[in-house]
Amino acid sequence: MASAAHTILALILSSCAALAQAADIAVTLYADAGYPPYSYEKNGKPAGLYYEIVCTAVKRLRGYKVEIQPVPWKRGMSLLKSGNGFALYPPYHNTHDEPWTWPYSLPLFEEKVVAICRKDVLAAKARKRWPDDFYGLTIGNNAGFIVGGASFEAAIRDGRLKMEEGKDVATNLVKLGLKRIDCYINDRIAIQWTLKQLKAEGRYDEGRTHAELAEALVIATEQGFLGYTERDNGRYTYKTDFVRQFDSIIYQMKRNGEIDTIARNFFKTH
Repeated sequence: MASAAHTILALILSSCAALAQAADIAVTLYADAGYPPYSYEKNGKPAGLYYEIVCTAVKRLRGYKVEIQPVPWKRGMSLLKSGNGFALYPPYHNTHDEPWTWPYSLPLFEEKVVAICRKDVLAAKARKRWPDDFYGLTIGNNAGFIVGGASFEAAIRDGRLKMEEGKDVATNLVKLGLKRIDCYINDRIAIQWTLKQLKAEGRYDEGRTHAELAEALVIATEQGFLGYTERDNGRYTYKTDFVRQFDSIIYQMKRNGEIDTIARNFFKTH
């Protein structure tokens, strides 16, 4: 009986529409499947802090039945770019490199993007300026992520830096530990959380099989959003209303401290 109840609860949570009415518009939101603890796939279902925030918000929408589907990040961006996906979380605000994403919701949560490196890389030279002090190195990045900044992108084009993409945080951290890359850039909490998980699962043996790691510096402070497609050509006739309702709910959740409470409770239990 307990197992059946758990299954029913999981289905309710993944749809985020426990009180949906028959006439409600069915909407699919896409979520990054490989960005723990913020957004990831667990047992085939969406999970993470952004899922908790977005799911809480969409349950309060009027007139919509919302389902959240985890997908690889590049796949999610491709869906927005083609207009075949309505919305995806959690992109950073980047209209220059991702002009197909518009509008963006109100910001959902603030992240600190850092460079984490092998300790031997940090010992070889002071790494205080980004990206200048990292020239000549190979930097890991999640596939499809644009987090290094304009100077970083220019250094890659000029050949002063090399970038290698991995599908998710865990993949990049293991590559870093095996010395296949020199540093890795991503959100601090995502890195710390995933490294802890890898160690607990015996997949990262720091100081033995895998290199010792340390944070080099903070690259940027970013915010995650729900980003909508601008390439739908009117396909989603409800977009204006959905965006308005969602932003209004997020605004109230921020104002009354609910998002802070969700984040605090999430990190306390994960």
